[in-house]
Amino acid sequence: MKRIIKKIHLWLSLPFGLIIAITCFSGAMLVFEDEITEFSSSHLYKVNPTGTQEPLSIDHLLSLVEESLPEDVSIIGVTIAAGDNRSYLVNLSKPRRASLFVNPYTGEVLGNKERIPFFMTMFRLHRWLMDSPSSNGRVSRGRVIVGISTIIFVIVLLTGLINGWPRMRKKVKNRFKIHLNRGWRRFNYDLHVLGGFYAVILLLSMSLTGLTWSFSWYSSAFNSLFGVETQTREGHHANRSAQSASNSTESAFEVWPMVYETIAAENPAYKQIRITPQSATVSFDRWGNVRASDTYNFDTNSGEIESIEHYKEKEKASKIRGWIYSVHTGSWGGWVSKMLSFLVALLGTSLPLSGYYLWWKRLSSKSRRKKKTIRK
Repeated sequence: MKRIIKKIHLWLSLPFGLIIAITCFSGAMLVFEDEITEFSSSHLYKVNPTGTQEPLSIDHLLSLVEESLPEDVSIIGVTIAAGDNRSYLVNLSKPRRASLFVNPYTGEVLGNKERIPFFMTMFRLHRWLMDSPSSNGRVSRGRVIVGISTIIFVIVLLTGLINGWPRMRKKVKNRFKIHLNRGWRRFNYDLHVLGGFYAVILLLSMSLTGLTWSFSWYSSAFNSLFGVETQTREGHHANRSAQSASNSTESAFEVWPMVYETIAAENPAYKQIRITPQSATVSFDRWGNVRASDTYNFDTNSGEIESIEHYKEKEKASKIRGWIYSVHTGSWGGWVSKMLSFLVALLGTSLPLSGYYLWWKRLSSKSRRKKKTIRK
């Protein structure tokens, strides 16, 4: 049985190892995308209020922005981050997910929200191996390959753990450290065996959650484990169409300042508040589900809050989606979990590479032994 597990580990790793390494490396590069993007484009995210200068009222600010937009583009929301030195993010109806950074004190449009080309490349590698996403009935081959490779990675991690655990248990004192002074081959061996052992839990959690973006059948099965019934694609698109229709209606910006002030007063420790034509959400900077938020529904004529749906009262499906994202990206524990996920993803990158090296050295040793035997 042990030989079979060892062969499964080897013969699955050889053809898929390079894709696994690419997926892990690109994932590691994406962990701190938000922080690096904000640092490199701080002029978009931060403003410098002078003296006792007060922000413009939200309705006046959005009216100024609206005047600069093409006739077929409308404002569908505004996101306000906590802090006096933060710009506002104005969400537009098109193109998809388009947003503008705006100075809340002057109404000046600072620029578009765009992904840095490096991170866009890493994202396309991570999700589709540089292929295009699925659209118009076309299945993304890259997404399928990444998904299959991730399933293989899960099997390889489990077989590697089963295969290496007996030796690890026998030599606990010596085997739980990576030796740096015993040669390159020993270093790769320790990195492969110990690196996999240290990272296996987080690598499995990131792999199993990541598969929900690769296969709809897996997503349905994964959600069913938590008692969540996955919404059909038809229903999803129908809801999106309905939402788009709702967003296309004229927004009553006049009541948005009142909505914001009410929510901000009730939630002084908010991370950001996003207001849309019929509802607003408030999120907090805390560990756990980073997409957790409370939803406020308001009267579009008066701006009065009609109902509040707190995060704990929301549907389980919404919570599960947020947790899947938080676990997969390593954002559930702030900087601590992000740094850990970054290092683990790099370890995941090294596992196939060190495995290839050890396999090649083993073949070379066998070849030399055969030559010596023939000579004798």
